[in-house]
Amino acid sequence: MTSYRGSCHCGAVRFRVDADIDELTTCDCSLCRMKNALMTKVHESQLEILEGAQHLSTYRWNTGRARHHFCSRCGIYTFHRKRAAPDHYGVNVFCLAGFDPAAVPVRVTPGACMSVVTPDARPEWPGPRDSGE
Repeated sequence: MTSYRGSCHCGAVRFRVDADIDELTTCDCSLCRMKNALMTKVHESQLEILEGAQHLSTYRWNTGRARHHFCSRCGIYTFHRKRAAPDHYGVNVFCLAGFDPAAVPVRVTPGACMSVVTPDARPEWPGPRDSGE
């Protein structure tokens, strides 16, 4: 298993990922499109926050199940707890030192088709509208 060190831009948040990264994903949901995320999926046991957990801000929307973590100082998206696989994280591979994203295949994941279940949904959020889960 390979170990990668990661951090936000300012270095306030530092983490380690212990995983062999053999696939990257993009997502076409409104949030991932706007943050231009390129992620790898790792089990929660493969991600360890080494420093700066107190500097993480969390953004939740729609169902509130996914938790997107950003550095509160520099604003960089580091990783998120996944909605469809709550025991996994999506990690921003651009935060990983020494990782070459061009060497790993990228798969597009369908986030835009996931249901939107909030009465305050913005019209630009794609996906079918549900009244609840």
